Amino acid sequence: MTSHVYLLRHGQTEWSESGRHTGATDVPLTDAGVQQARRAGAVLARLRATDRPAALVLSSPRQRAWRTAELAGLHDAERTEDLAEWDYGAYEGLTTPQIRETDPGWTVWTHAVPDGETHDQVHARATKVLERVRQALAGGDVVLVGHGHFSRVLIATWLGLPPSEGVHFGLDPAGTTVLGDERGDPQVRRLNVPAWEVDVD
Repeated sequence: MTSHVYLLRHGQTEWSESGRHTGATDVPLTDAGVQQARRAGAVLARLRATDRPAALVLSSPRQRAWRTAELAGLHDAERTEDLAEWDYGAYEGLTTPQIRETDPGWTVWTHAVPDGETHDQVHARATKVLERVRQALAGGDVVLVGHGHFSRVLIATWLGLPPSEGVHFGLDPAGTTVLGDERGDPQVRRLNVPAWEVDVD
């Protein structure tokens, strides 16, 4: 049976809803985010379509991520800083329009982040995560529960692309992405499957 990598972005928070860059700040899920996380668990079960336990389940240690993992039924998730969101440094808590008041045209994909992580540092972290993922895939599926920007870098890195190419992969709160390969060539098999595709009690 072919194994896959499942990327689950955390559910909605007040900061994600307002567009504030949320790196190390440990904000909780909103009520809507809690419901999204529960639905994401059903989406994940449907996508995997197997009772076989995942070989590896990792989560960012920020509560918006590990709480999403719990609500999605991933109670054995190992928390690791390797899956933390991009460190936004001086831009933590700011929206893109606010940042552009002093740094015109800024995006995380094209510009530097003062006092935060560089593209190379984020790429190195993604590479480290995927090295562990590839080792685990021999034993079954891998599930990674994390954040928007870093998960987009993970997708780009899986495909052998630089981190700046993460701009091309949109991820909604509690959206699920499936990575795999076709005869050894890395592939995005499903992108951003929304949590609202299923109902939960």
